[in-house]
Amino acid sequence: MTFLARYVRELAADAARGWNRFWFTPADPATLALIRLFTGVLLLYTHAVWTLGLDEFFGQHSWANREAVDTLIPHDANGQPITSYAWSYFWWIDSLPPPWSGRMLWLAHAAALVVFASLALGFFSRSAALLAYLAAVSYIHRVRPTEFGLDQVNCMLAMYLWIGPCGGAWSLDRLWAAWWHRRRTGQPLPEAAPSVGANLAIRLLQLHLCVVYLFSALGKLQGVTWWSGQALWYVLANPEYHAFDIEWLARWPVLAALLTQIVLYWELFFCTLIWWPRLRPLVLAAAVPLHLGIAFGLRILPFGLGMLIACLAFVPPALVRRMLKR
Repeated sequence: MTFLARYVRELAADAARGWNRFWFTPADPATLALIRLFTGVLLLYTHAVWTLGLDEFFGQHSWANREAVDTLIPHDANGQPITSYAWSYFWWIDSLPPPWSGRMLWLAHAAALVVFASLALGFFSRSAALLAYLAAVSYIHRVRPTEFGLDQVNCMLAMYLWIGPCGGAWSLDRLWAAWWHRRRTGQPLPEAAPSVGANLAIRLLQLHLCVVYLFSALGKLQGVTWWSGQALWYVLANPEYHAFDIEWLARWPVLAALLTQIVLYWELFFCTLIWWPRLRPLVLAAAVPLHLGIAFGLRILPFGLGMLIACLAFVPPALVRRMLKR
């Protein structure tokens, strides 16, 4: 009994030490800062395109009006909408009388673009990250009929940046701190110190990405074409998406089936293989052709690049600094 009690205590102690080491070990913010830079650019681009049809999508008389959006909210057995927490400040703007609603719509849109640009430049980085997340969520909840995987990737990337010092490198915040430090001391500003916040933000993003890939694979397993190995061919042969002539692949059904299975099993086992240090470079290397294929082969460039930005969470900060210094 004494042996069993000692074993349980040591097991609990090891688990506690591993938990604390995983979540609360201070980390260099270099990786988080690089993700912030790319995320800001992605958010700025993907939301700037709304400018081309802002009134048609977000105005009081848009085709995605409140009634249309409410049809996407789950309803109970009596047909009553279930309470939804799909908050969006655009609904408040819609409630304003004209012409104020139109003016506030354009003002809010311009302010959101400024926030996204501030995030990319690293100007008041953590505040910009939080505001960027709230703005991105508001855009999604206002036009739910147009929601796509890219919108979810945008929010996933922005959601964790404000937790850590995402402006700790390659930012205007850092340039300002360096100038102020040199003015006061006459010495160059040292690199940002490792912090628990940087590690916590990266860990949350890593786990979120694992969940995304796992449930994406489980969803694919519900489709017959993924079991038969035909799914990738059907996607690549769809004239709505494909950017290149891939009719030659029809003569190689075994190759199409093999590529389909590689994609499926890579997503299914990503959440386990990525944590093995020796396998991590191979897993990340496989993500590059997969998501670049989505970006350019299927003409879904922002989504493919967004997923690659998320995969940067598994790149060590020391490697990030070494690559950018070169």
